[in-house]
Amino acid sequence: MVMSAEDSNPAATPTPCVDTQGDGRWMSLHNHFVSNSKDKEPDVLFVGDSLVQLLHQFEVWRELFSPLHALNFGVGGDATQHVLWRLSNGELAHISPKVVVLWVGTNNHGHTAEQTCGGIMAIVQLIKDKLPNAQTVILGLLPRGKMPNPLRDRNARVNKLVQEAVSSLPHASLLNVDPGFVHSDGSISHQDLYDYLHLTPQGYQAVCQTIHTHLKGLLEKTG
Repeated sequence: MVMSAEDSNPAATPTPCVDTQGDGRWMSLHNHFVSNSKDKEPDVLFVGDSLVQLLHQFEVWRELFSPLHALNFGVGGDATQHVLWRLSNGELAHISPKVVVLWVGTNNHGHTAEQTCGGIMAIVQLIKDKLPNAQTVILGLLPRGKMPNPLRDRNARVNKLVQEAVSSLPHASLLNVDPGFVHSDGSISHQDLYDYLHLTPQGYQAVCQTIHTHLKGLLEKTG
């Protein structure tokens, strides 16, 4: 049997999250998303990790994204292979959003930038297969860690690789949402990313204005 690129890349192989804690929360949340989507008609679907999930808790979601008929399928801790599994197993079955916003990859621990990009592009392809008319907007990975570090470098390289990979695709694009979180001395502020990974309300406000403007433009085009 010939191994495909996806088979040999763990980041691009659909994988449910291992239930290390033993309470089944990840699968419960996935099942909730599937059943909850049956009576929804979203124009926009947000899918990804905790940066997507936590967005739903802030006023900026109600202010900017609820009016766009947006649905939030974010799960804390998810890496690309987990999102790939979720979208392969029913989360897209009952909905046909015009735009899918994908924000995932910073949790791909142990994967190279190339593998992580491969995982993101596998999700983009899956969305194209299941929702042929949808546009996918990949949000660029944010810098992380208070000072320069290898994970920050990896995230920047993922963004560069994804940008190259989507440049020829009519149905997908990369949106850089970093308003300049890294200061001139290389540091990130606790005011923007409270633990140097997750966004504060102020951080979300800065990021979400860019996302909202982009989505409005796309939705106006799709009618």
